[in-house]
Amino acid sequence: MRAWGGEQVEQAVAGAVALLRTATGRDWDGVPAGRLEWSCRRTAEHIASDLINYAGRLAGRAQNACVPFEIALDEHTGNADVLDVVETTGALLAAAVRTTPRGVRAFHPYPFGSADREGFAAMGVAEVLLHTHDIAAGLELAYEPPAELCEDVLARLFPHVQPGSAPWPTLLWATGRGELPGRAPVTEWRWSNPLVLPTERLTLEGVTPAAAWDLYEGGDGGFPWVEGGPYGGTRDAAGMVVKEYESGVHRPEWGMFVAVRREDGRAVGAIGFHGAPDEEGRAEVGYDLAEAARGHGYATEALRAVSAWASSRDDVDQLIAKVERGNGPSHRVVTRAGFVKVGEDEELFVYALRG
Repeated sequence: MRAWGGEQVEQAVAGAVALLRTATGRDWDGVPAGRLEWSCRRTAEHIASDLINYAGRLAGRAQNACVPFEIALDEHTGNADVLDVVETTGALLAAAVRTTPRGVRAFHPYPFGSADREGFAAMGVAEVLLHTHDIAAGLELAYEPPAELCEDVLARLFPHVQPGSAPWPTLLWATGRGELPGRAPVTEWRWSNPLVLPTERLTLEGVTPAAAWDLYEGGDGGFPWVEGGPYGGTRDAAGMVVKEYESGVHRPEWGMFVAVRREDGRAVGAIGFHGAPDEEGRAEVGYDLAEAARGHGYATEALRAVSAWASSRDDVDQLIAKVERGNGPSHRVVTRAGFVKVGEDEELFVYALRG
């Protein structure tokens, strides 16, 4: 999977600044930024504050709360100077993204309490694109960022939003800034960083639609794998995520997790759900491991973790796992995780765990 982060932050900032520099001689304080209550000037300062805040969280490895600081511009700072600050803070975020090791996470409240370097890069890009749109609307400037950049942001931060044929209008609609034919107006929204579940030896990292696409197409999904990984079942599961995303029914917490071994940062397999719970509160779980990682109890450890998370929710009454009759190791995994056999057919045993 191609690297995503610092370059995209720089691309977004460069495009925004290039446009806004054409209007630095105008009154930014007296003009509202699009549909926002902020002025164009306040919105530009907000972009810079977000970029430096994200860089600070990554660099400082904030874990439990936002880093309590913000930018205060000098008195009499002009519009062109504000754009200089945006460029500088964008460069700092890009540098923080590039120098933060893979797997490091820092605090962000929405929705699961943390984000990795790719998540902070995507949030930074989103802030730049969306608020440049707001400022451009207030100043009556034409603005449309590259489609690929918008598509990437949607696939990383808006996994619950069905992608449209035009990524930029879709991103504007998803954030309450525009309309799309056939879709109701958006009045409240949040982006979504993936859920991460820690275990004793593993980190179960939620897979974004962007990573799922890459896995499905034969890539690594952005994960360093053990020898022989990812296994075929992981790629099949990634295809399920892609299909749900394209259909607009994907719920990221009920998708797929890659199991990353803490001791060396290598991905050993994947585990996840075959969709959200049904009306009766039943959800099906599946898993697989690369052959080189089998025999160490990783599958049992991962299954216990996702089962505990799912069983703690009010919308889950029962987890289901289906195992081929001849797969002895997998039968042992589900029983060690607390599942009991409740049915069978010619090919499969069906196991259940009550919430």
